[in-house]
Amino acid sequence: MTSAIVALLAGLVFGLGLILSGMGNPAKVLNFLDFFGTWDPSLGLVMAGAIAVGLVAFGWARRHDRALLGEPMQLPASRAIDARLLMGSALFGIGWGLAGFCPAPAWLNLTTFMPEAWIFVAAMLAGMGLQHLWAQRRP
Repeated sequence: MTSAIVALLAGLVFGLGLILSGMGNPAKVLNFLDFFGTWDPSLGLVMAGAIAVGLVAFGWARRHDRALLGEPMQLPASRAIDARLLMGSALFGIGWGLAGFCPAPAWLNLTTFMPEAWIFVAAMLAGMGLQHLWAQRRP
């Protein structure tokens, strides 16, 4: 039960961070990606902060076999940069650049009833389903 409460609180803090940083606003995200137009570099600071927190957290996690709440640490086993990782990263970036959404802000924007958010989430779920079917067919 404790881990569920911590997960809920972490999700709320993450969502609040998305809102306060502007990551939930697709126009702001698209302006961040528009280097030759109305470029807004402010989200770069948000990303730098996230990377800094991630470096500290993953550094700590690599040195421990249990999380702070006692659960087993579950880090990815593979560190390979392969075609699947590169293709997934490219698809993520293309989707982000076209729509101004990445998954968490898209879910957040469902509450605003923006049609673009609903279309993005539907397409994202369809893509996840197709990838799952494709992965099951691979030997």
